[in-house]
Amino acid sequence: MIYQGQSLTVELLATGIAELVFNAKGSVNKFDQQTLTELDEATQALQVNQDVQGVVVRSDKSNFIVGADITEFTALFDMPESDVLVWVAKAAQVFDRFEDLPFPTIAAVNGFALGGGFEMALACDYRIADTTASVGLPEVKLGIMPGFGGTVRLPRLIGADNALEWMTTGRDNKAEKALAVGAVSAVVAPDKLVDGAMQMLQAAIAGDFDWQAVRKEKQSPLLLNANEAMMSFSTAKAMVAAQAGKHYPAPHMMVDTVAKAAGLGRDAALKIENQGFAKLAKTNEATAQVGIFLADQLVKSKGKKLAKSAITDITQTAVLGAGIMGGGIAYQSAVKGTPVIMKDIAQPALDLGLAEAAKILSKGMARGKVDAKKMAATLNNITPTLDYSAIKNVDLVIEAVVENPKVKAMVLAETEQHVADETVICSNTSTISINQLAKSVTKPERFCGMHFFNPVHRMPLVEIIRGEHTSDSTIAAVVAATLKMGKTPIVVNDCPGFLVNRILFPYFAGFSKLLIDGADFVAVDKVMEKIFGWPMGPAFLLDVVGMDTAEHASNVMAAGIPERLQKIENDPVTVLYQAERLGQKNAKGFYDHSVDKRGKPVKVAAELVYSLLAPHCADKQDFDKDEIIARMMIPMANEAVRCLEEGIVASAAEADMALIYGLGFPPFKGGIFRFIETMGLARFVALADKYAHLGAIYQISDGLREMAASNQSYFAQ
Repeated sequence: MIYQGQSLTVELLATGIAELVFNAKGSVNKFDQQTLTELDEATQALQVNQDVQGVVVRSDKSNFIVGADITEFTALFDMPESDVLVWVAKAAQVFDRFEDLPFPTIAAVNGFALGGGFEMALACDYRIADTTASVGLPEVKLGIMPGFGGTVRLPRLIGADNALEWMTTGRDNKAEKALAVGAVSAVVAPDKLVDGAMQMLQAAIAGDFDWQAVRKEKQSPLLLNANEAMMSFSTAKAMVAAQAGKHYPAPHMMVDTVAKAAGLGRDAALKIENQGFAKLAKTNEATAQVGIFLADQLVKSKGKKLAKSAITDITQTAVLGAGIMGGGIAYQSAVKGTPVIMKDIAQPALDLGLAEAAKILSKGMARGKVDAKKMAATLNNITPTLDYSAIKNVDLVIEAVVENPKVKAMVLAETEQHVADETVICSNTSTISINQLAKSVTKPERFCGMHFFNPVHRMPLVEIIRGEHTSDSTIAAVVAATLKMGKTPIVVNDCPGFLVNRILFPYFAGFSKLLIDGADFVAVDKVMEKIFGWPMGPAFLLDVVGMDTAEHASNVMAAGIPERLQKIENDPVTVLYQAERLGQKNAKGFYDHSVDKRGKPVKVAAELVYSLLAPHCADKQDFDKDEIIARMMIPMANEAVRCLEEGIVASAAEADMALIYGLGFPPFKGGIFRFIETMGLARFVALADKYAHLGAIYQISDGLREMAASNQSYFAQ
C-alpha cells in the first residue's frame, strides 16, 4: 500500500501501475477538505515512489466523484475575498501537482463525475468512461465557476466554444457526447472499464500513446488566432447575455476568464481562474444559490424520510373533478406510472380532463420528449368515470372540484361513503381551511390538503397541509405519493392561504396600494421583472392567476386574517373583476392578451384599465425603483416571517424553496428569507419602519425586531 486515507487509497499492482481509489465513508465520493488533503498526500507519495510507472484513478462506488462538498461552502464564502483566493489557489495546486506526476495517468469514470470530480479526471492525461457516465462542470448552478482548473483544462481539450457551452449551462453530458467532443478518450461497457483503463495506461507506458504531448496541450495556450478568439468569445458573451441575463454573474465571469487566459499557459491561466472564483464566492448570488442547493437537499431529505415511514402504499389514485386542474393531476399520476381514476358528474368535464392530458403529451411529442408508446401508456393509465363505485378500491383520493367550501364539503362527505376505511382523502384547495373541510368527514385523521400549483405538469411544488386531526401516517402516505408523482412536497400547517398564498397576497396588496397611490402598473411590472428578477410582474401575474380567483382568495384571506389582510377599499383587482376583466382566461385583464402569427402569446397594456382605475386612484406619478421594490417586497417578507414564527412552516429554508418552486421567486436572490438576510435584518427593519404608516402589512413582528437587535440569523446551524 503506497497510501491509506479515510477517503482514498493508493496501491501498487504487480504491473507497476498504481490504483488511486476514491472510496469515502458516505454514499458518494466528494471533495471535502479531508479528501483534498489526502489527494495531495497521495500525490506526494506517488511522486517519490520509484516503482510506479503509471496511475489509474477510479472509484469504488457507483459514481466517480459527484463534486465538492457544498456543505463546506457556507463557511468558505464567509471568509474575506483574499482568504478565499488563498484557499482556492492552494486547492487548485493539488490538482496541478497530480497532473505533473512523472508518468502517465488515466481516470476510469463511472456514474457521475461532476464539478471537482470532473476536474480530477481532467487533471489526468486520459479519461475512459463507461456507458453509465455523466460528466460536467455544474458550478454555475451555485453562482460560482470551476476552481480546480476546469476553465483552463476543458477549453484546451474540447475547444473554447464547447467548453463555454458546458460551463455556462452547467449541464451534465453523457459518455457518448463527451467522447464526440474529446472530453473523454474512450467509452466502454461498465464491466470493461477497469480493464480498459489498464490497457490504455499500459499502452501509454509502452510509448504507444504520446501522453506527454497530450499533457503539454492541456498546459499550453489555446490554439486560437486573433479572429477566431474574437468570434468565439463574442458569440459566447452574446449567448450568455441572452440566456442568463444580468442577474447571474457566474456565466459572464467564465467567459471573461477563458478569454483572458486564452493566450496563457496553465499556471498563469489558473491564477485568473482563482481570482474569478474568489470574486464570485463573495457575491450575494453565490450565497443565494448555494443556499438554494442546501435548502433543496433539506426538503428532499425530509420528504424521503417521511416517505420511508409510510405504511400505506399508493398504487391506485382517484381524482374528483376533471377540469384543467383535475386533468393535470390525473396526467401527473398517470405519466409517472400510477393508474388513476378520473371522476366527474358530467361527461363534457371528463372529456376536458382527458383532452388536457392529451394536450400535454402532444406537446411533449412535438418536442421529441414523448414517444407514441409513452403517450399510449399514460392515457391508458387514466380511467374516466361518472360513477362513484369506480373509486371503491383506490388508495388515495384527491378532490379537485370547484373552489367552493360548500361544494367541496359535500363531495368529500360523499367520497367517504364510497371508499375503504384506510383510503387517504385529500383536498386540492388553494385557500379553504383544511380544518374547516375536515368537519365534513367522519375520519379527519385520514384527511389533509394537497395543494397543486397550475400548470400541474410544470410546477414542482405540492403543499401538503396538515389539519389539526391529520395523522402522521396520512402525511407520510401523501408525501410518498407526491414524490412518486415527481413533485416536491413541503408539509405546512393549516391557516388561511396555507404558506404560499398567504405570503403572496400581501404582495398583491402592496401592489394595489401602489396603484391607488398613482403608480403605473406597467412601470411596476417592469421594475419587478427587470430589476428585481421575478418571471412576471404583479399585474401580469394577476392576469395569469385570474381576477376572479384573486378576488375570491383575497376575500378568504380577509376573513381569516382581518387584522392585516382586510379588503382594500377600491382595490384595483376588485375593479377589474367587476368589469369582467378576468385576465388571460378571457383575454382581458390589466393587459389585452392575444397571439401573434406564430402562435406566441402577446400582451399589450389595456388603455381601458387606466380609465377604469382613474376614479379610484391618485393622479399618475412616477415611483423610484427602490421604493417600488420596497413597497412590494416588505409585505411578502413580513408575512413569511409570521408564518415561520407561527409554525406554519418548519424552517426558513423550506419557506424559501416553497416560494421558488411555487411562485418562481428569483433564484439568484435565494428565496424570501435569503432576501431579508442579504439585506441584513437590521436594515430590513429600518426599511420596513420607513413604510409602517402604509398599514399593518408593512409593520414587522416583535420576533423579527428582536432577532435584528441581537444579530441572529434565520439560517443559523
